[in-house]
Amino acid sequence: MVNVVGLGYIGLPTALMLAAHGVEVTGTDYNRELVETLNRGKTTFKEDGLDELFEKAVKSGIRFSEEYISTDMYIISVPTPYDKASKKIDASYVTAAVKNVLEVCPNGATLVIESTVSPGTIDRFVRPAIEERGLAVGKDIHLAHAPERIIPGNMVYELKHNSRTIGADEREVGERVKRLYASFCEGEIVVTDIRTAEMTKVVENTFRDINIAFANELAKICRSDSMDVYEIIRIANMHPRVNILSPGPGVGGHCISVDPWFLVGDYPGLANIILAARKINDGMPEFVLGRIYEIMKKEGITDVSRVGLYGLTYKEDVDDMRESPTLQMLECMERHLAGGRVKVYDPYIEAEVVANQYHGLDAFLEDVDLVVVMAGHEEIRKNGNRLKGKIVLDTKNIYAKGGNIYHL
Repeated sequence: MVNVVGLGYIGLPTALMLAAHGVEVTGTDYNRELVETLNRGKTTFKEDGLDELFEKAVKSGIRFSEEYISTDMYIISVPTPYDKASKKIDASYVTAAVKNVLEVCPNGATLVIESTVSPGTIDRFVRPAIEERGLAVGKDIHLAHAPERIIPGNMVYELKHNSRTIGADEREVGERVKRLYASFCEGEIVVTDIRTAEMTKVVENTFRDINIAFANELAKICRSDSMDVYEIIRIANMHPRVNILSPGPGVGGHCISVDPWFLVGDYPGLANIILAARKINDGMPEFVLGRIYEIMKKEGITDVSRVGLYGLTYKEDVDDMRESPTLQMLECMERHLAGGRVKVYDPYIEAEVVANQYHGLDAFLEDVDLVVVMAGHEEIRKNGNRLKGKIVLDTKNIYAKGGNIYHL
């Protein structure tokens, strides 16, 4: 029996995948409404293949509860935000979950921390939480770290096919956890020590953040001197050893936009390139605001309420808004006392989350003159003809430039 603690974007798919492959699973979350929704047979977010996986898991007997259960294996998959002032990880969710598990788990149980954490977090926070109870790590309680490696929009596929890293103090514990993940994971599973596993996951996302920052900085340089960044990148990428990414309106999600800060917070003065990349990417929403202002001025648009932001999510064709560039941009407008006037629409967000939010493309387009494409959802890609007569700032490079189409 495995108790998966935390049934969010990572914990739920993991619990379902284990259950669908024959593992007895109870999923635990303190959010009563979430648990009740799952027990009514409904998933709590949209994701390709998730509903089908949910059906298989239910048929296999998965259970959902607000209570922790007594078993010999726990997978803890709770949020790990960071303190925006110090840039250090907030490990309170992880330590709270560990303490709750310790209330019910038997001696010899294994706790697998799946949440992404900064290097040394398990040493600084998790081990002390166990030792405070007079328990010995490695004897009474075994620890492992198995950081997730999936992305919204392709979670189910990546859970099965991506390689995994298992960090453990004891090789035999690592191998035991490896066998559990091998029940569904077809990728290579590497067993190493805990601190290496912690660092590896953070490094992966930091690498991506730095590469995105390079593309975004190129966009700013090219804009300052009237050059076409997309054409420059296209030509540069013809070189066999060059692969520059495409610039965009910023970085969102709970991985790339968060994990690099762990290194900045823990290694001040050393993580210099990482800090620069974070500043570049965090500055992109404000750069987009600057482009909106320039375009409004050029096109003679004086009423900001005639500006519409298309896309609230941080990534195309998902419903995940965490740290999204659009939300960052709206926050920036609030700071400048200009919030609450632009129109906003996203086909994947049904709940009312921001002011002036629309719930249909037709009504949205009818009420705006300038459309700012912040997310490259399939809907807007298929309906480019509907933008005729509109001024468009295409931050995702979906449409060819010219006429009424502007880019970063």
